[in-house]
Amino acid sequence: MFFYDPTFLLLIPALILAFWAQIKVSSAFSQYSRVRASVGLTGSQLAMRLLEIAGIYNVRVEAMPGHLTDHYDPRSKVVRLSSSTYASQSVAALGVVAHEIGHAIQDAQRHPLLVFRTILAPVASLGSSLAWILFIMGIIFALPGLWQFGIVLFSLAVLFSLVTLPVEYDASRKALKLLRENLLMDEEELKGAKKVLSAAALTYVAATATAVLQLLRMLLIAGAFGRRD
Repeated sequence: MFFYDPTFLLLIPALILAFWAQIKVSSAFSQYSRVRASVGLTGSQLAMRLLEIAGIYNVRVEAMPGHLTDHYDPRSKVVRLSSSTYASQSVAALGVVAHEIGHAIQDAQRHPLLVFRTILAPVASLGSSLAWILFIMGIIFALPGLWQFGIVLFSLAVLFSLVTLPVEYDASRKALKLLRENLLMDEEELKGAKKVLSAAALTYVAATATAVLQLLRMLLIAGAFGRRD
């Protein structure tokens, strides 16, 4: 079972989707990072402008190294912008920045799924890192309680992925609305920002599909060993 695991074949569609999603993100961001937005703001300036428009004054905007490492930290109330977006005036960068401000708005509005995701995040992180170790140890040493605990932990990571999907799509919807209604971004530029955000959302779909199929693998492996025992 450990040298040849036929359940791994379940992951192939999700891996293909993940590979395609990464290509889509890289392609869309590369294309629209060469298009300068007419609003004339850098990513950091846009972030501060949108926060002010939304009436949010307790959130900081910080630069961080990396490419597309942008994220909003609801615990620290910080929007962290990567080197590829912080000083950029491109359509791609402004779309990504507006998306992160969408998360800050969700937090200010106490969006229930964002609140739940924030609470779940530490447990989900632990589950994704330890679940398979506990599961495999439980199988090897024939300890049902251990592999069952591994399944429970990984189930929490899957739940986190499932909750993340609507949160991310809602943040993108808020981002495009802000760019259209408050920044009066050109329609062609909006189409570019939407393509970048749609491609990014696809990576979350792929991650969720992979997590769900991994959980299914666990259940199938556990079932096979349970019948053998």
